Amino acid sequence: QVQLVESGGGLVQAGGSLRLSCAASDYIVNLNAMAWYRQAPGNQRELVAWLTSGGITTYADSVKGRFTISGDNAKNTVYLQMNSLKSEDTAVYYCYFDQLRRPGYSTRAYWGQGTQVTVSS
Repeated sequence: QVQLVESGGGLVQAGGSLRLSCAASDYIVNLNAMAWYRQAPGNQRELVAWLTSGGITTYADSVKGRFTISGDNAKNTVYLQMNSLKSEDTAVYYCYFDQLRRPGYSTRAYWGQGTQVTVSS
């Protein structure tokens, strides 16, 4: 069973920066996209940033201009650079890999275990 292993979370003051990393424990072929989601207490999990295999990025409005997603499909790794952090960015962050399957089949989802990011004001 392939696992996604995250690192880089922690406690940071408002205005600071953190860089999250995520790597697959084994190679996943035919990646369609890689992404980061987050979930704050009492809230639903929400998309933070999305990176397609073609290099197209999408960001939640709340993080545009502050967060940057990057990755390497061949190495099955994805990163999230978070700058100008705010207290409202406090959440558990999850990486996500989306794998293409045969035509007619939905993509397969892989999730990381989550890493806590806490921003103190």
